[in-house]
Amino acid sequence: GGTLLFIGLPNTTTLPENEPSGTVVYTFSVNLTSTLSVTPVIINSNPLTNAFRIDRRPPNYLVVTTGSPVLDFEKTPSSFDIQIYMKDNTNTTNLQILTVQLTNVNEPPVFLDNLANQVVMIYIEEGMPSREIFKILASDPEDVTNRLQFSLIPASAPFTVSPNGIILSTKTFDYETDPRSYQLTVTVTDSGGLSVNGSLVVMITNINDETPYFTMSTRTFSILEEINPGPINVTITAKDPDDDGFISTLYYSINTPNQYFSINELTGGIQVAKRIDVDDATLWFTRAVTLEIKVTDLPSGGHENYTTIIINIQDINDNPPTCDRYAFSTTVPETAVKDTLIMDLSIANCKDIDVEPINKAFNFTGLSGLGSNERFQLSPAGSGKIVLIGNLDFEDPNNLAVDNEYSLKVGVEDIAFPNYKKNIYVYIKTTPVDEYPPVFNSSSYVFNVSELATPGTVIGSVYATDKDYPFIGITYTIDSNDGTLGANRIFWLDPNTGALKLSYYADYETTPKYTFTVRATDSASKVSTALVTVNILEANDEKPICLPKSYTLSVPVNQATGTNIQNFKLTCTDRDSGPDSFHYSINSGNINNHFAFSPSSGSNVSSLILALPFDYSKGGDTTWKYNLTVIITDGILTSDSRLVQTGTVSLFINVYIPGLTTTITTTTPRAIYVVTSKNAYSPLAWYVPFVSTIGALLLLALLGSLIYLLVKYFPCKGRTKPDTDPL
Repeated sequence: GGTLLFIGLPNTTTLPENEPSGTVVYTFSVNLTSTLSVTPVIINSNPLTNAFRIDRRPPNYLVVTTGSPVLDFEKTPSSFDIQIYMKDNTNTTNLQILTVQLTNVNEPPVFLDNLANQVVMIYIEEGMPSREIFKILASDPEDVTNRLQFSLIPASAPFTVSPNGIILSTKTFDYETDPRSYQLTVTVTDSGGLSVNGSLVVMITNINDETPYFTMSTRTFSILEEINPGPINVTITAKDPDDDGFISTLYYSINTPNQYFSINELTGGIQVAKRIDVDDATLWFTRAVTLEIKVTDLPSGGHENYTTIIINIQDINDNPPTCDRYAFSTTVPETAVKDTLIMDLSIANCKDIDVEPINKAFNFTGLSGLGSNERFQLSPAGSGKIVLIGNLDFEDPNNLAVDNEYSLKVGVEDIAFPNYKKNIYVYIKTTPVDEYPPVFNSSSYVFNVSELATPGTVIGSVYATDKDYPFIGITYTIDSNDGTLGANRIFWLDPNTGALKLSYYADYETTPKYTFTVRATDSASKVSTALVTVNILEANDEKPICLPKSYTLSVPVNQATGTNIQNFKLTCTDRDSGPDSFHYSINSGNINNHFAFSPSSGSNVSSLILALPFDYSKGGDTTWKYNLTVIITDGILTSDSRLVQTGTVSLFINVYIPGLTTTITTTTPRAIYVVTSKNAYSPLAWYVPFVSTIGALLLLALLGSLIYLLVKYFPCKGRTKPDTDPL
């Protein structure tokens, strides 16, 4: 083993109070062999403390302060016995005592309040009168009487400190005009001249004693009409002097009753509450809304201020032109000339209720419609005047619109964007004009009609054309002031078709030819004329008239055949037939064909002859009185298809026996007119002359027999018997 020795221990040393950590209190060393190693340690102290430790600084060891705690002469024990112990590897030990005595040091005063370790904040409301704001608490560790002095820096600050450490304000502060805070250094000095400083900040607090004021640079704003409800770029700004340096909490409202705007209570942002239409009657004259804005610094009560703003409502083109009517019709004659004003659409009374002149201005544009570009135009451009630039001639096939009507569309369009547009429809009806007179297809017409034609017979037709389109119609008439007398009575002209008809029988014998003028008249009373000649074709329409018309004859029973009976002759006339056309025949009463006329045809005079003798003796004849109906015709059988007119004569013939007393009674002649139609002669009528010849031969035979009987039974001498038969 070895020996452990402390060099410098035990011992006593002094230490000034309040030394910081690491302060060397005492230095010692250890005497030990080279083979040994030791580490001295403090194993105890009296009184017990952790204020010391041992640090090695070869070849010595140091007793130093730990700073925990800081040794204060006034607060801690003033003497400490520290036991220092060491032990080597062979378990050799040694223990020595180091006595540390604290020595008192003159310390500066200390704060007993928050000034000791922080900046003290003092808040003073503005407007408060001078008063105590803070009490300094300090003491002198060495002077129990605390004979201390207090001072404030800067001295110019509106504060003072009393001898007993009371800090007072020396004025009434105004937050808005005075400094918002004051940095004060509080100094406490003891009798030995030592001092301690503390920091005191005096904050002047704001109170609500100011009226807010508006900070906008302008009070007049402009917005467009028709914007959607919601925020707009108009914000009311104000400031409260009480809030300087901070965002003011203010409350905004609109005092003026209105339907268009509201305000955000907290931000002051103006909002559109309702669609604004500057074209509304309520805004026509001002186009501006005046609002009184109120700002307050409290939700209710508090300080308030007012301002007036004007919001101008700017007109936009938001309305199309409107018209009283959107459809018009008019008529234009086809003869209208170029540049004729067809219609002025000012009659539509179009208008635009937008306010600004640029927004309410409009033009008439875009005239369109089938065929319109070649015929119609707005002139001048943009006006509502529709003028004719082409022609509307009905006779031009290029102008044949449907029903001669043009349908035009004209736009009424805003000049300003977005060019709202309405359409007006114009219906132009082209009316025909009678430009041309009718024209007959011939300057003269010749027609032939039989005088036998019945009323209603169509003689022919006249025809006229009219270049006017559409063809409205032509009226045909007979000029009553011109032509053959009586033409108007005989003829009738269909006014619609031009067919010429008989309205009365024509008589060739009276008037063989008619000439007259026909007129074609159109709807405008334009007239053209043509000459009409109507030839009346002669026809056998007159009866033969014979004299005598009735006669009574007596013929002796023995009259020779072929002789004229009592020299009787028929004398006939016919207005439309010559004597060569007459033919004589006995139609009835000629029993046994005793009688005939000679010549039987071809003469206007013919004699009555006894064709066949009487035969009473043999019973061939029994009739003594003959009532003959004589037919006189004016037709020649060999002529083709002509009507035959018939006249009649009545003959009363008494047959008597010569020598007998007879009374011949003559009756008043009477004429019987029978108009009949007979077929004209044809090759099949060969039997007529044959029968006539046979009849004549038989008549001669009968006549001879009659004479014979008369001679035989009635001699010439002797008394004549009276005729007892009635006449």
